[in-house]
Amino acid sequence: MSDVILETRQLTKEFKGFTAVSKVDLSVARGSIHALIGPNGAGKTTCFNLLTKFLEPTTGTILFNGHDITGERPAQIARRGIIRSFQISAVFPHLTLLENVRLGLQRRLGTSYHFWKSEKSLKPLDARARELLAEVGLEELADEQTVNLPYGRKRALEIATTLAMEPELMLLDEPTQGMGHEDVHRVAELIKRVSAGRTILMVEHNMSVVSTIADTITVLQRGAVLAEGPYAEVSKNPQVMEAYMGTTEGQLQGAH
Repeated sequence: MSDVILETRQLTKEFKGFTAVSKVDLSVARGSIHALIGPNGAGKTTCFNLLTKFLEPTTGTILFNGHDITGERPAQIARRGIIRSFQISAVFPHLTLLENVRLGLQRRLGTSYHFWKSEKSLKPLDARARELLAEVGLEELADEQTVNLPYGRKRALEIATTLAMEPELMLLDEPTQGMGHEDVHRVAELIKRVSAGRTILMVEHNMSVVSTIADTITVLQRGAVLAEGPYAEVSKNPQVMEAYMGTTEGQLQGAH
């Protein structure tokens, strides 16, 4: 199997004459944490929407495990193992943590719509749900209502529900958005921990997170790739510093 799990070739998205994503060639190594960064309006979220087929590309090709998935629908993409966690926490507030993760497991089993089944029929999923909660450090809160969780813990729960879908490739959209410093550190550590044996592609503003956990960084500007490489290399790139800070002085340290 190839070392590249996801590849785009000349990926382009135009909206009525405006080019949001322009000829992007992206190559995500299997087993890596790959960060997509760039100033506001750089095209990061549009790129994510193209990869998960919430948007159709104008031109270009998307390959997953060597298969052309450009024409596939979101449900087909998900079945292949590309699972996306959204920028806004997507959990059910009035279910317990265990029930939220169990729903993720049901979706993978294709039993999501079996509403007429008794809750007892879902009990076999509980052990795996608790394992996933343990993986993200929430096992002691399994029976707590999700609405009572602080924001950072909700994001950890969302990662657990994403893991329940058994992703081969996890797409994380701004996983630390809106968090305080302590939560940012906790979620960054969590992402690093759950990346074992998986591939993660993430959009992230927080440079301290990117510098700590990302193996490879792709910088977008105005929809096009400006630079790519490890943080130590990209952070010293004069074009990247200018794009972020309007200056070529110093390094890209702590920019959000």
